[in-house]
Amino acid sequence: MDCVGSALGSFLAEAGRGISRSTYTRAIYTIRFKSNIKALKNALNGLVDVQNKVEKDLKTLEVKGKSLHVQLRRWLRDVEEIISEANSVQEGHVSCALSLRCKRSKKLVVVLEKVKRLQKQGVELLDIFSFEGRSLVEKILGPSIADQTRASEILVKVLNCLMRDDVQKIGIWGMGGVGKTTLVRELNNKLWKEADTQPFGMVVWATVSKEFELGRVQKQIAERLDIEVKLGESEETLARRIYGRLEKVSRFLLILDDVWKPIDLDQLGIPHTNIHKGTKIVLTSRFLEVCQSIKTDIDFRVDCLCEEEAWTLFCKNAGEVTRLDCVEPLAKEVSRECGGLPLAIITVGMAMRGKKMVELWEHALEELKSSVPYVKSIEEKIYQPLKLSYDLLEPKMKSCLLFCALFPEDYSIEVAELVRYWIAEGFIDETQNHGYLMNQGITLVENLKDSCLLEEGALDDTVKMHDVVRDFAIWVMSSSRDDTHSLVMSGIGLCEFPHEKFVPSIRRVSLMNNKLKRLSDQVVECVELSALLLHGNFHLEELPVGFLMSFPALRILNLSGTRIRSLPHSLSELHELRSLVLRDCYYLEEVPSLEGLAKIQVLDLCATAIKETPRGLETLKSLRLLDLSRTHHLESIPAGIIPQLSSLEVLEMTLSHFHWGVQGQTQEGQATLEEIACLQRLSVLSIRVVCVPPLSPDYNSWIERLKKFQLFIGPTANSLPSRHDKRRVTISSLNVSEAFIGWLLANTTSLVMNHCWGLNEMLENLVIDSTSSFSMLRSLTVESFGGSIRPAGGCVAQLDLIPNLEELHLRRVNLGTIRELVGHLGLRFETLKHLEVSRCSRLKCLLSLGNFICFLPNLQEIHVSFCERLQELFDYSPGEVLTSASVVPSLRVIKLRNLPRLKRLCGQEESWGCLEHVEVISCNLLKNLPISANDAHGVKEVRGETHWWNNLTWDDNSTRETLQPRFVPSDGV
Repeated sequence: MDCVGSALGSFLAEAGRGISRSTYTRAIYTIRFKSNIKALKNALNGLVDVQNKVEKDLKTLEVKGKSLHVQLRRWLRDVEEIISEANSVQEGHVSCALSLRCKRSKKLVVVLEKVKRLQKQGVELLDIFSFEGRSLVEKILGPSIADQTRASEILVKVLNCLMRDDVQKIGIWGMGGVGKTTLVRELNNKLWKEADTQPFGMVVWATVSKEFELGRVQKQIAERLDIEVKLGESEETLARRIYGRLEKVSRFLLILDDVWKPIDLDQLGIPHTNIHKGTKIVLTSRFLEVCQSIKTDIDFRVDCLCEEEAWTLFCKNAGEVTRLDCVEPLAKEVSRECGGLPLAIITVGMAMRGKKMVELWEHALEELKSSVPYVKSIEEKIYQPLKLSYDLLEPKMKSCLLFCALFPEDYSIEVAELVRYWIAEGFIDETQNHGYLMNQGITLVENLKDSCLLEEGALDDTVKMHDVVRDFAIWVMSSSRDDTHSLVMSGIGLCEFPHEKFVPSIRRVSLMNNKLKRLSDQVVECVELSALLLHGNFHLEELPVGFLMSFPALRILNLSGTRIRSLPHSLSELHELRSLVLRDCYYLEEVPSLEGLAKIQVLDLCATAIKETPRGLETLKSLRLLDLSRTHHLESIPAGIIPQLSSLEVLEMTLSHFHWGVQGQTQEGQATLEEIACLQRLSVLSIRVVCVPPLSPDYNSWIERLKKFQLFIGPTANSLPSRHDKRRVTISSLNVSEAFIGWLLANTTSLVMNHCWGLNEMLENLVIDSTSSFSMLRSLTVESFGGSIRPAGGCVAQLDLIPNLEELHLRRVNLGTIRELVGHLGLRFETLKHLEVSRCSRLKCLLSLGNFICFLPNLQEIHVSFCERLQELFDYSPGEVLTSASVVPSLRVIKLRNLPRLKRLCGQEESWGCLEHVEVISCNLLKNLPISANDAHGVKEVRGETHWWNNLTWDDNSTRETLQPRFVPSDGV
């Protein structure tokens, strides 16, 4: 029929030359009536698809508390109107007489054009706001289920169930280490990959863990929903806020990983699935009973891998050695003995990685086959393979691993703290210096991580144990009667002291992070006990007199975070004690004599209320680390004590109230800096000092000897950390006009000058007295200086005195331009990477370029804020010629805040090609950015107020079009 219509149309086109144009047009409309109907239907389907996507984005943006532009809501309203109009037009076409078809066909064409136009607008709006929806699902890093057929099949079934209206809760259960977390991680990441088509307005992941803490799980959910968790907020209040936020999401998925016992979803703030039909929950657990208690609609059991999949996974972890002819048959048997358990396969595979000797493989296989079942339950399938990996460790590594199990489940252990424990226990040779031992301990940590027995912790420089590995380690320690026998009851909410569990053979006890209020005055004598961890028991107020007398061999005692006010005199009877940790015992005012603790190596009194150092401190000839940081009440360190600590390597006194003085300027009977200079083994130091120490050979050699130091000089010295604080000097609230700090700067990586006066004279002295540059200095901070620092009397350095400067921070400094500081020190900024300027009220230009400085080749970040007179960032001196295509060819980040007079950043034709992040807040006169069309694709984010963004001018409209999806409004921030 279409062919006939087409032919007829051609005929009429020819004939139409002899008839009127209006008659010809009516004929064409009449002939194309059906094709117009069909085109309208297709266009409507496309418009509805776009409408659904826009509505889904609207829901997502609303739940995140973000506003949309008016045109998006107007577009949705226009779509509703045109769909209604189109339906009306289509309804009339069935019974339409031939005489009316021309008129209706015209109407169809008009409606069709409107539909197409709205569809195009909708697609453009989706592009504009697509960045707002990127966090519908957050990717979670970790191994995938690639090459695992059974797991992949379960994943498909779970995805299908999520699409069904009759399934709200899905349980995934199986033994520990079988891959449940890996499977739901794959589910999450599949939804992440399909963010544009997946059905959920929000996907939330929360890890529950064995020791369920409602507040911790709530916090994970709240953070995912951009809900700020308020200090002191009750769990009930937070649950209501979570509920209110989730109620606004049409469909959301909650993934609860590692659930050990029934959870009341109401307490979390999760809307009921029978009320909120869009609620979907997927949970993983080792126990089917847990899934059933939460009333799951369907449960999937995750079984171990089949032999072929297990072998593939084993080879992936054991490496190329499995392909050797002499090894492969044995390797397959070893893989088979792992029972298809992914955790065991990975652990054993890593343990055997790179081992080419057949004898090692034969021994491993023998051990696996001959092992007596450790427990008569499913856990034996985990422990046998893990024991093989454990048995392959060197003795000291075994001890190190088992010690990690003393901490609570999912606990992120600070590596430095852990290594100090290992040293105190004698797992690491004590004869070397502290730095060497720490490095050795870090190496052991990395080896355990490489063996998949430790994992990265939640924070930097922390580690944790997988819960199955921890279970295994606890089983080893609790079931043995050798030197590993331990009692582990950490983080379980314990209120009563477990007196009956203290047996003579016990070696280590961990009762940390519990709710103990009192300890037993009489405990069975545990003559072998070496470690007692009681920290984190905030309600504990007293240590009974007789308590410590039961543990004569104690090497480690940690009472951090308790409310104890004093310690019993029996402490001095712990002659084997190596580590006494009393950190954050805020109420501790008195420590008994330490005279009997001749072997102690670590004494941590950080954040205690002591007013003077403990009696007998001078007798601690083995003491290596003394931490007195945050001792806000410490007033006295008697003279003569510190020099007797001949083994001291670390003295940490950051934010202590005590200020060290120099000889002749300190109250008689108090310790002086000269005493610190006597410590030949000292390598790490952080102290407050009354004044700038005078230049002397003793001081100079002492400073050079230190590997790390922080000297806070002056009555109020304090400063925020920077990237180069390995050797930092902070000078505060002092007249430095006559101070010579050149000898300090020669050994310093970071210098902070805060609220000082006489700075101009001090800089002149540096220029006059310095015979060489301060090549070690990487960071310079000048804060709160109101005087002039313009060079006077020709006192200008001929060479750059700080040639390797990477960071420059200027806050509240009286400068018209940074060049005034440059003039004194001869700075060239050739290595400068980070520049921060704040609240410099006289600053009009950040840097006038010319002479020696024509561009900043390595500058990566610029932060400028609250400089009310600043008009431009970079300006060239008259007559200077631009020698580089860009002033800042390496700049990646620029953040500008509250600069009301700022009009331009650089030359008009200049483009900053490496920019990735731009933030401009309250800089309303800035009308353009140095970004060209070619460089715009490299920009990841432009943040600023909407009105500022709308008023920007561009040399090329394509630049704005490229950056529009990357613009993040900061209105109200």
